[in-house]
Amino acid sequence: MTQLDLDMLTAACRPGGAAALTSVTDLTPAEGEHGGVAPARFVDQRNATYAYETRFVDDETAKVVLIDSKASQLNRVEVEIEKAIDDGIDPLSLTPRIAVTYGGGHREFDYTLPHRLYDGHIRAGSVEGAPVTQHPDYLAARNATTADVRPILELAPTALVFGGWDSTRKSRQGRYRSGLVGEVIGVLADQGPDGTTPPRRGGARVDPIAASVRLTGPQLKQLLDDQRDELSTKNVEKIEKDIKSSRSGRTSAAPLGLGAIPPSLAGLGLVACRRIIRSHVITFSALRQLRFGAGPDGDAACRALLVAYALAGLARADAELDLRANCNLREAGPTSVTIDARHGKTIDLEPLAIADADALLNASIENARSLAGIRWEGQVFEVTGNDLIINNADADTDDED
Repeated sequence: MTQLDLDMLTAACRPGGAAALTSVTDLTPAEGEHGGVAPARFVDQRNATYAYETRFVDDETAKVVLIDSKASQLNRVEVEIEKAIDDGIDPLSLTPRIAVTYGGGHREFDYTLPHRLYDGHIRAGSVEGAPVTQHPDYLAARNATTADVRPILELAPTALVFGGWDSTRKSRQGRYRSGLVGEVIGVLADQGPDGTTPPRRGGARVDPIAASVRLTGPQLKQLLDDQRDELSTKNVEKIEKDIKSSRSGRTSAAPLGLGAIPPSLAGLGLVACRRIIRSHVITFSALRQLRFGAGPDGDAACRALLVAYALAGLARADAELDLRANCNLREAGPTSVTIDARHGKTIDLEPLAIADADALLNASIENARSLAGIRWEGQVFEVTGNDLIINNADADTDDED
């Protein structure tokens, strides 16, 4: 197999180059094929469920369940990039980024926020006392188009490869699709009509002090007042409603985590899969739509830099199979990596280890500096967060119960 190098990567970033680089890995439950997995959960008409689809697997149609979505897979790559930058690991520590810091010291970056450089936490902030939306560097990035996205490349490049949409802006909305996509699916062991019925699983809580704690209204209010500042708004409202309705009687202190909960089949159960597939695609054809004002050679070098950046994060994320509780996976075989060679042909590549991916990113940075004169030296665009937001934050969502 061929080792992916800078020349091959740059060639793919030129017009007429490869369409995509694909990475596919078979996974299996860590405990063996008998183990069940917990797929990603979704809400359908207020009921928790799993996402089932029909795919074409092993030359036939098959029912599958979505174990990890595109958005989750991208977030996992960003988490690994964040760790490397926090640890000062080169070359990822050289990534340009936006930081927003609130008065209490809470700090986030464009690659940790859901809308990246367009996120509301950034847009509500300020730089040296003036709204960030008026700062020339930020305004240049917001006004950038695919004809020249250099302002984004040198300010917060994550959006160019993981996607970004300036959706709240009334005009000139920046919109960049994900150059990297991925997912984990499980081919259901049961392909019959009942195979897509979400299983149920029991849950319970044991209280070694008391199976049940029932208090008078004043007693429950005393406990509530002691903890009020640490409880969510909805929980406080529920307890106050219970206190009011109890009148002279007693009511359960379960909302405060006291007492046992009897076993019930209230939770979603695990799913049996005969095959689990993790796949990622880097789309060169999408990245080739981006220009950087650096001419054909410089633009190709900048695109190659974005791909290498994504690969450095992906190599780390692939090594961390930490999806969620009750979904413990391991690799069932080697990762298959291919790059499109046009006209139905592909080239098999060696899977990129972290060290190899970092070396490719290093070479890409130097190449883009040389051919495009880009600034990629770990610069941080500092934004002061608006404390109106952090001071009114609540763990509850705006959705109704």
